[in-house]
Amino acid sequence: MTAYFIRRLLLVIPTFIGITVMVFTITRFVPGGPIERIIAETRAMSMGQEGGSSRAGAGQGQPLSQEQIKQLEAYYGFDKPILESYGIWLFKVLQGDLGRSTRYHDPVWQMISERIPISLYFGILTLILTYGVCIPLGLAKAVRHNSGFDNISSAVIFTGYAIPGWVAGVLMLVLFASHYDVFPLGGLFSDFFGEMTLFEKVLDVAWHTILPLTAYMLGSFTVMTLLMKNTLMDNLAADYVRTAMAKGLPFRKAIFRHALRNSLIPMATSFGNNISIILMGSFLIEKVFNIDGMGLLGYEAIVDRDYPVVMGILVISSMLFLIGNILSDACVAIVDPRVRFK
Repeated sequence: MTAYFIRRLLLVIPTFIGITVMVFTITRFVPGGPIERIIAETRAMSMGQEGGSSRAGAGQGQPLSQEQIKQLEAYYGFDKPILESYGIWLFKVLQGDLGRSTRYHDPVWQMISERIPISLYFGILTLILTYGVCIPLGLAKAVRHNSGFDNISSAVIFTGYAIPGWVAGVLMLVLFASHYDVFPLGGLFSDFFGEMTLFEKVLDVAWHTILPLTAYMLGSFTVMTLLMKNTLMDNLAADYVRTAMAKGLPFRKAIFRHALRNSLIPMATSFGNNISIILMGSFLIEKVFNIDGMGLLGYEAIVDRDYPVVMGILVISSMLFLIGNILSDACVAIVDPRVRFK
């Protein structure tokens, strides 16, 4: 098994290079990069200075000379072939340098590190609550299949699944924040957060967390609950469980000793893949609740064509996803003793 995981770790290297090469190449051909943005801003400034005079039409031409454009290409590294530029970028990444934002001129790692705690906070809470609630709820629904509890809970979770998280966030803000004034309209802290005691700070953060956390959980909550229920029902109908019960094993013990562990295998398979979701979050939910996390940063970087930030986020998310796949295999091996990796 050790040799298997070593091979999987070694495969991370070419896979990571393939992902980053592809996205890096796309950033070189997508229009609207930093040079085009500088040209547009320079043109807008020149037109504003002309103030609608007869020369305004001339201001719509090329505001920069070819020499200035070549200097900008050299500054942003667009004057070199793609593979050479990628090699320079990869060498800097291996040294821990993700570059500087072309939009804000701040170090990319600094911009990302400022938002990682917020994304981790919501991501870890979402993961804990999703597994902590979905497994017991799916177990209860499987045991009480077709009962009133099962039908009512299914209606509730399907309704939640049908509504996107950001739409639910807007509805909750309108209802609970604007109309009833029970929760804040957004953000993660109150205005006077720095003047509060430690206990008041904890309550304030919890107060700001409830609505966005609910919006985060809606989609994954339904999928994981139904996955747990359906898998457990399949195992309860399997021959080995029926044989154990025919020999006198109580139904409760048949569930917890035999069926439950096998039913956790699909849950363990998806555990590692959720690692990348923990950090990246959802930019729509973060936009609705005014949470400055990784999802919103990535969205704004794509819109602004801030390629160093896009590539920096890609480095982190792709590594988390690749390592998460390996963790999924490890979780399956722990839960299912029949699995032997060779």
